[in-house]
Amino acid sequence: EGSILTVERCLLNILSRMSGIATLTHSFVEQARLGGPDVKIAATRKTAPGLRWMDKRAVELGGGDTHRMALHDSVLIKDNHIRAFGDVSSCVQAAKSRASFVRKIEVEVGTPEEAASAAEAGADIIMLDNMSTEDVSSSLDLLKERGLRGSVIVEASGNVNLEDARELARLGVDVISVGEVTHSPKSIDFKLKLIP
Repeated sequence: EGSILTVERCLLNILSRMSGIATLTHSFVEQARLGGPDVKIAATRKTAPGLRWMDKRAVELGGGDTHRMALHDSVLIKDNHIRAFGDVSSCVQAAKSRASFVRKIEVEVGTPEEAASAAEAGADIIMLDNMSTEDVSSSLDLLKERGLRGSVIVEASGNVNLEDARELARLGVDVISVGEVTHSPKSIDFKLKLIP
């Protein structure tokens, strides 16, 4: 009994957090599936220090996708990288020339035109970051018009809440990444009672 009581609070806190993550992830999955049955809900890397593996495992248990476990899992090109190279196309080409053939190249974009440029340059995943639903729709339309939609995975990201998830799925994105599931889950309350 003494050893159980020594670890009780720590284990209950972890169990409460992980259960909160799994429950919230499941809520996002259910909402998104109302808009599109094949859309994936993915976590971001906004996890608690030292708990990344457990946070990501809880996302999986809730029906979500872990996205990247670590920076080296794929190449993620962000706005600062694009600024450093001058344009989306140059940045993607540089990444493709340096990355292993097994690594996917993902590009974070802020406009429909950037989304098309990234796809034309050979990106594998286009992350529509902090876009309005109108811009997400325009991005998808532009990718279709240019014959690029089938060659890329389209991910929507940035301040996505439960209400947004269904609409983004309905618009036709493939993945919705949600930081809230790991950075702001509501813990589920657990108690331990010893039975004499």
